Amino acid sequence: MAGQVLVAYFTRSGNTRRIANLIQRQVGGTLHEIQPEEPYPASYNACVEQAKKEIRAGYKPALRSGLEDIEAYDRIFVGSPNWWNTVAPPVASFLSQYDLSGKSVVPFCTHGGGGLGRIGRDIARLCPNSTVLRSFEIYGSGRGDAQARVSAWLGELGAIR
Repeated sequence: MAGQVLVAYFTRSGNTRRIANLIQRQVGGTLHEIQPEEPYPASYNACVEQAKKEIRAGYKPALRSGLEDIEAYDRIFVGSPNWWNTVAPPVASFLSQYDLSGKSVVPFCTHGGGGLGRIGRDIARLCPNSTVLRSFEIYGSGRGDAQARVSAWLGELGAIR
C-alpha cells in the first residue's frame, strides 16, 4: 500500500484511539481525531441514549475540525466504536463531509461484545465510490494481544511500511 495514509478515528473511552495509534505506528501517515463540536455526555448512560437517538434519526453532528487536503490521501483508515451495530455519528459526519472517490477506505472498530456489526457495510454505503478493504474489529482496547492482532491484519492487507 503506497501513497499518503490517513488514520482518522472517533473515540469516547480511548479504546479506538489506542488502536488508531497502533495502526499509525505501523503504516505511518497522519493521525486525525474526529471530534464533534458538541461533546457527548460524560455519563455512559446519557451518552448511550443520545447516540441511540442520533443513529435512529440518521443525525450527523457538526465536527470540530476538518482536514484541509483530503485529496492528498490515497488510503484512509477509519476507526469507530461500534455504537448500535454501526459507526458513531461523528464518523458518519466525517465520511459524508469528504469525497473519498477512488480512495481505499479501511474500517476498524472497537466494541464491547457486538463485533463488527454492520460497520463495514455502512462505511461502504457512505463511501460508494471508494474501495472498502477488509475491516478489523477488537474487543475493548484489545489489551495484551492488540498489537499482534493489528499487525496480523495490516500484514494481510499489505499495509505495513
